[in-house]
Amino acid sequence: MKANYHTHTWRCGHATGEDEQYVLAAIERGFGELGFADHVPWPYTSGFANPSVRMEVSQMDAYLRRIHRLSERYIDRIRLFAGFECEYFPAYMGWLADIKQEKEIDYLILGNHYLDTDETGMHFGYTHTAEELRLYVDRAVRGMRTGLFAYLAHPDFFMRGYQRFDSDCRAAAVDLCAAAKAMGMPLEYNLHERFCSARIPRVSYPDEDFFDVVYQSGAQVIIGLDAHDPKEILDGTQWDRAAVELARYGCRLVRRLPLQPGQMQVEKTLGTR
Repeated sequence: MKANYHTHTWRCGHATGEDEQYVLAAIERGFGELGFADHVPWPYTSGFANPSVRMEVSQMDAYLRRIHRLSERYIDRIRLFAGFECEYFPAYMGWLADIKQEKEIDYLILGNHYLDTDETGMHFGYTHTAEELRLYVDRAVRGMRTGLFAYLAHPDFFMRGYQRFDSDCRAAAVDLCAAAKAMGMPLEYNLHERFCSARIPRVSYPDEDFFDVVYQSGAQVIIGLDAHDPKEILDGTQWDRAAVELARYGCRLVRRLPLQPGQMQVEKTLGTR
């Protein structure tokens, strides 16, 4: 069974297509499970807002409600899950744990994009130094240790800026993989950049050298489309290529997460309007 748990929606400001289009694309491509993990809307206390990166907190309930309704509509054809992709932002981890329980969110994935907050913190996509690599690994491991996340998205995200796998990158990868293996945390083989490279001249991940370290470490991997357009699900080229590239992992290739679709609390508290 094919399953993808990294799917975005138009609400983040940099994805396109309606929610149902992603579902229909997944059904057409033979996926048995599809998880939506749009960027979590942090409750910024400073008044900061970044509409090109994530939805507003006020959109959260409608997002969860919409995925739940689609889950009911297509229950005989595919299993749908509603989650979020989240950073490790220390100031908001208590809020995230509370909201996950309160809303009965199906799952969370860790996307280590920013240092501590996107209000003032650096973007790890612009990592250039050994010190910044160490900060990336430190925050990723701290996030993994919270126990809130199902897996680490694009663990080699720093390669977007670093772009050369030197000895410092290898040391960072070794430390990250050791932590992932110890915690049983799958590392995502993220395919979004391969779709982007058709229109943007960059291919930063998945990085072959990084995933050689992953393989040698004994850590688990999981394929993630990181779809920002239904076309990225409909085009099976990259998924099929990844399946071949990861065949050597055998049972360490996680094909599905042990999730059960939840009856989201938002339905109980807000009704079905």
